[in-house]
Amino acid sequence: MSLPAVFSIQQLTSDDEALMRSLLGMFGKAFGEAQAYCGNQPAAGYLRQLLASDTFIALAALKNGYELRKFEQERSEIYIYDLAVAAEHRREGIATALIRKLQQLAAARAAYVIFVQADVGDAAAIALYSKLGVREDVFHFDIPVQDGKKAR
Repeated sequence: MSLPAVFSIQQLTSDDEALMRSLLGMFGKAFGEAQAYCGNQPAAGYLRQLLASDTFIALAALKNGYELRKFEQERSEIYIYDLAVAAEHRREGIATALIRKLQQLAAARAAYVIFVQADVGDAAAIALYSKLGVREDVFHFDIPVQDGKKAR
C-alpha cells in the first residue's frame, strides 16, 4: 500500500519530546483516558532517554512498540503497546501505514513477530489486526505489585 501524500510516518527520536507529549494527549483523547495519559507525564529526561533507547519504538503519523528480547531463543518480538488515530483522521489508512512501517523496522531488526492486544468489543481494532495478522485467543492478567491492591 502506498501512502497518500497527506501524511507521513515518522519514528520519534530523543529530539521529539514535544511530539511524544502530543501523542500522549492524542492517546488520552482517543482512548477516553486523558488522566492516564496526561495526568502524570514523565519528566523530559525520562522521555528523551526512552526515545533514544534501542528497545523502544514510537511512530507517529503526521498529517503531515516496543521490542521484547526473548530468552528462549536469540530473537525478539515487537509489541504494539498503544495504537490510535485521532477520530477526525480515521479511515484514511493511517493505522495500517503505521503497522506497515513497523513491519519494515521489525524486519531490519530481525524480529520474529509483531504482536498487539485488542479489547473485546473493539471491532475496529479487531478488524484491522485480523486483516494484517493471525488472531490468537489468549487471556490478559493484571497482577498487582503490592499484595491485595488491584492493578490499574
